[in-house]
Amino acid sequence: MTASREKNRSFVSGEWTLEGLYDGQSLRRGAVITHPHPLYGGDMFNPVVDTIRKSYRQKGYTTLRFNFRGTGNSQGQYDDGTGEQADVRAAVALLRADGITTIALAGYSFGAWVNAGAVASGLAVDGMTMVSPPVAMLDFGDIGALSPLNRVITGGRDDIAPPAQVEKMIGRWQSGCRVTVIESADHFYSGCLSDLTEKLGRQ
Repeated sequence: MTASREKNRSFVSGEWTLEGLYDGQSLRRGAVITHPHPLYGGDMFNPVVDTIRKSYRQKGYTTLRFNFRGTGNSQGQYDDGTGEQADVRAAVALLRADGITTIALAGYSFGAWVNAGAVASGLAVDGMTMVSPPVAMLDFGDIGALSPLNRVITGGRDDIAPPAQVEKMIGRWQSGCRVTVIESADHFYSGCLSDLTEKLGRQ
């Protein structure tokens, strides 16, 4: 895999300026990657987020990972998912403004929940991956069909995204999406990042 060429890239979401890392590899395909819960230490440097980013980069995508409002050097404050959905829409708009026409969303834990809310509220993207959607922790009750969803990955030992609960949601979200369970993984993919890399790399 070639070395990262990420560069600092800030953008505006509402009244706030957010910090991001941008790797402009493709003029056609891009991926926005979102991080776990900021109130529990989640940010764009999370190792699972970086693993997801590397997977998209290896497939030739431009990537944008960023800190939600109130996280790291991003302005603002935590907004219980509502303002964070606006942040996702702003990140997608940035890629579109750069001329990228095919955009994927990928989120881990809280980031997967925020992405799902944004798509359910009308954000149009061309593909969507959720890693450990936190169905046992956050309320997915208002989230219905997610037509772009094509991949869900979780861990067999994940008590925040338990496979059985995730499977129950698939019919509502997107019955045709692929669900992968990494049996030895917990919610943090401790010791299992290489397995996650391998699963993400499969088409």
